[in-house]
Amino acid sequence: MHSVRNGQADPPPSGPGAGSPPYNPRWAPLCYNVGTMTKLIIQIPCYNEEKTLAVTLAALPRAVAGVDVVEWLVVDDGSTDGTVAVARAHGVDHVVRVRTNRGLAWAFMAGLDASIQRGADIIVNTDADNQYNADDIPALVAPILRGEAEIVVGARPIAEIAHWSLAKKLLQKAGSWMVRVASKTDIPDAPSGFRAMTRDAALRLNVFSDYTYTLETIIQAGRKNMVITSVPVRTNADLRPSRLIHSIPRYVQRSLFTIVRIFMTYRPFRFFAIPGAVVFLLGALPAIRFVYYYLEGSGNGHIQSLLFSVLFLGAGAFLVVMGLIADLIGVNRTLLEEVRWRLRDLQLRQDMRDRAEEAGEQDGK
Repeated sequence: MHSVRNGQADPPPSGPGAGSPPYNPRWAPLCYNVGTMTKLIIQIPCYNEEKTLAVTLAALPRAVAGVDVVEWLVVDDGSTDGTVAVARAHGVDHVVRVRTNRGLAWAFMAGLDASIQRGADIIVNTDADNQYNADDIPALVAPILRGEAEIVVGARPIAEIAHWSLAKKLLQKAGSWMVRVASKTDIPDAPSGFRAMTRDAALRLNVFSDYTYTLETIIQAGRKNMVITSVPVRTNADLRPSRLIHSIPRYVQRSLFTIVRIFMTYRPFRFFAIPGAVVFLLGALPAIRFVYYYLEGSGNGHIQSLLFSVLFLGAGAFLVVMGLIADLIGVNRTLLEEVRWRLRDLQLRQDMRDRAEEAGEQDGK
């Protein structure tokens, strides 16, 4: 198991109740349900998956050790085929439908919101093409049930996947390395969509990209000091070509843009100030050169050095100031995210109380 925490994990409990997960305020959704059912919802974002969804659903578990209730949820992202009919025919508990295709990242977030609203304590995301071996779902949720992680990412055996090209394997490794650097985590398979998370972790995630959620959520988790880990998982035979990677260069371009955008969002001062400092220093060198020749009495012939210096010094100072402003904006964004999380958590708790009261009233009748 590969794991990381930005900060120290809670020590193992001792004494009475030593077998239960350590209490962590951020994992409260698993704690304030003590003594009640633990619900796992397996969500599947879908877009025209009529041919593969039945195979995926047939492999999903209806029981997982340590979990009382297992439900399935399908997000139909504007499918024009029989995806919804296949889902309902195979006993999917919840179907979320939208009229137009919004993209994988949007479907993923819609699934998280729907799972939270339906009382999920743990959410597992998997793909509709049966890429991931559903028998590994118990291993995926085990670190969460033990109180060791908030997010668990399934790490595929990349070297053993026969239908992947060498270019795709190298791209996966390069992308995962960049995400590890940007997020300060140790996730070996960042593009993996096979992942589990607590309800609280799902409440804290915000995906801005409309392309993919995999890289962005890991970088956010690292930036927000969430406990994120990975476990090895198996894969199945390829049922269809990837829809996310139509072109390797295009995929590299969009992935790099996503990483740069997230780094700019969550580490704005470094993003602007470090290049600004470099440019400022480059501008200082010709200024020193001009001063030297000026003191020697031959400064008139080196005006171009002074102009070059002023240009670079101004650009460098501008980038540093931009970094300071962006950092202040980032502080405000962090506060807004915290407010948003607290409001969603309060709303969720109120909804749970309302449902409990309704159930009590119905039992009384």
